Amino acid sequence: MATPEDLSSSSSATLEDVPESEVDAEGDGNLVQIGDLARESGKTVRAIHLYEELGLLHPAARSKGRYRLYGGDALVRVRWIGRLQEMGFSLTDIQTVVREWEELHSAPRAMIRMKETYQRKLAETREHVRRLQRLEHELEASLVYLDTCEVCDPDRMLSACKACDLHTCGEHVPDLIAGFRAS
Repeated sequence: MATPEDLSSSSSATLEDVPESEVDAEGDGNLVQIGDLARESGKTVRAIHLYEELGLLHPAARSKGRYRLYGGDALVRVRWIGRLQEMGFSLTDIQTVVREWEELHSAPRAMIRMKETYQRKLAETREHVRRLQRLEHELEASLVYLDTCEVCDPDRMLSACKACDLHTCGEHVPDLIAGFRAS
């Protein structure tokens, strides 16, 4: 039976090379249980189980008590999944990325595919940032416009806002304000 110590002494073997049933992981300080992985990654145990169900994550071994044990790569993988989710990838999208990665069998082709995926996501992110910046400017303009409303007579009727004389005639009415005034 292979032990984690046996694997670490061999330069070419890793835990992933040995079937779970052959690994005696008791006492290995490099492996963590699912709860520890969840805590370290900021994910829930249920999320880790889901990643396993979807084929995105695999335990390195099982303890004698059949607890899932994970190596350091698992934390990297869980953080990578989280980062892709932050970028807008669904778990199904991530499954596709992983499946394509595993099916390519060619490092250069796999890297080209990842590069293309990341380039598309970068372009989408930049466009999203531009939209958010336009929204930020619209919000700022609306707040400046609304500053004038603070000096408005409290007894003034809401219907008078359409013909407000407190704002200068040439002042642009931001869309976020104009929407309130439209009927």
